[in-house]
Amino acid sequence: MISRSFSRAPLAFGLALALLCTGTTAALAAPQEGQSRRSGALTVSGEVNVDGAKAISGATVFSDSTISTSEKSSAIVTVNNLGRVELLPNSSMKLSFNESGVSGTLDAGRARVLTQQGSTASVATKDATVVASNQQAAAFNVDVECGNTAVTTTAGKVELRAGETVKQIAAGSQDTAGTAVPGTRCTRLDTSNLGGAGIGGISGGALAALLIASAAAVGAAVYGAVSDNNEIQAGGNSVVVVSPSGF
Repeated sequence: MISRSFSRAPLAFGLALALLCTGTTAALAAPQEGQSRRSGALTVSGEVNVDGAKAISGATVFSDSTISTSEKSSAIVTVNNLGRVELLPNSSMKLSFNESGVSGTLDAGRARVLTQQGSTASVATKDATVVASNQQAAAFNVDVECGNTAVTTTAGKVELRAGETVKQIAAGSQDTAGTAVPGTRCTRLDTSNLGGAGIGGISGGALAALLIASAAAVGAAVYGAVSDNNEIQAGGNSVVVVSPSGF
């Protein structure tokens, strides 16, 4: 006859194994000491991925998540009592936050950051780090689309830290770090080292003559049109007013 104690042994072993597995799972899910469980709410427009997975509005974003947007898409992460971060089209950013503020690494595209008073914010790029203190609310844009780092402040004041250089950027001001890639929309004419030359090394006098000649050519064309038609039609023209981007 089989002993009752012997027949119950496999059952007891199975229960013990189940408890052990449950305890191991709980340990893996539990946050490590000092680890923040702060999360943010996600709002998306278009195609947005979080850590490589497609995301929808209303999803929860945890600290250290990488958010990326495709063309004509955007994402906003709102963290209660801290502020929010918006990623514009074709952007990628690893976003982190804790009880004191938000931080991120912008690898591509453009980001808009808005902080509340009492919370900090920082955005790192390959060229520099943009920092907003907790002394006052701040709103600023960081743009790395052109290969350099361009910062525009719309509220408060931020610091642009590049190596040992620290630039203060107040509301309504902008500055850059690094060098823009030639041929991009951010490339600007720098006449500081051209020795008085104008566009493409043209001297000031030659440039003025060129502009006068161009204006004369335009005037002649307009005069010809008036002579032929006895009137100038202005229909179809439009004026585009560009306002500064904000929150």
